[in-house]
Amino acid sequence: MSAPAPDLSGKEPGEVARLLSYIALLAVSAGLFWEATNIPASRFETLGAGAFPMIVHGCLMLLLVITIVQTLRGLPAGSYAAFATAFSIWVSERRLVFVVFVCLGLYLAAMPVIGYPIATLVFLAVLQFALAPKTKGAMAVLIVLSILFSFGLNWLFAEVFNVFLPRG
Repeated sequence: MSAPAPDLSGKEPGEVARLLSYIALLAVSAGLFWEATNIPASRFETLGAGAFPMIVHGCLMLLLVITIVQTLRGLPAGSYAAFATAFSIWVSERRLVFVVFVCLGLYLAAMPVIGYPIATLVFLAVLQFALAPKTKGAMAVLIVLSILFSFGLNWLFAEVFNVFLPRG
């Protein structure tokens, strides 16, 4: 007999996601608290410039720890399996969003190395190819738009606005 499929209609996957967000906020708040300790003190203030951020982040960390403990105590045993299944479904439903962000990250990393025109041409061509219908007309529009927005905008900024985009 197989195990029953996790119930994704309940609130357990959302509770696990909320728990992970609490942990992420706790880590960010701890980092900001640490940074606030490095703010130099003024000789006119007894507490120093970093006192208020430290108080705010200290209170936030205390509230987050309390909330994390309460959430952990209230989670049923099968919540993590339901979260993993719900998360994989969520990722597969939004895969094109991840494609866009990966392309954007690669584009931003490549631009200083290979320059604006080439990086933009490749970025727009790959992104449009991933998102557009695969017809001859769409491919022609893809090529024209990629060339226009890479080399055309580079020319426009250089000749009209006298602003030079990264050359690589």
